[in-house]
Amino acid sequence: MLDFEYIEIEKALIPYRFEMELGAELFVLEIRYNELHDYFTLDLQKDGEVLVYGEKLVYATPLFSEVFDERYPAPTIIPLDASGRETRVSYANLNETVFLKLVNNNE
Repeated sequence: MLDFEYIEIEKALIPYRFEMELGAELFVLEIRYNELHDYFTLDLQKDGEVLVYGEKLVYATPLFSEVFDERYPAPTIIPLDASGRETRVSYANLNETVFLKLVNNNE
């Protein structure tokens, strides 16, 4: 059992979209996988507006950090491995050892 909150990714369903409450707001997230280069991307929508399309999941790098404004989720989403052994996000490790960790901005 992990001791932090994270976004569960169902790799068998990719590509797929789902709704999720982040902070006090509802967002639609869509996850895709690039099989040729072994990486994932995430789309983010709020109230029918696409905020980000194709944000690459980069290990230990907060998502949406380059385009952040008040429309974006309150918690920061960071792909991390709790053990610290991984250095990248891949199909083999996403939701196995690397998780999309939710970090409250007041932590």
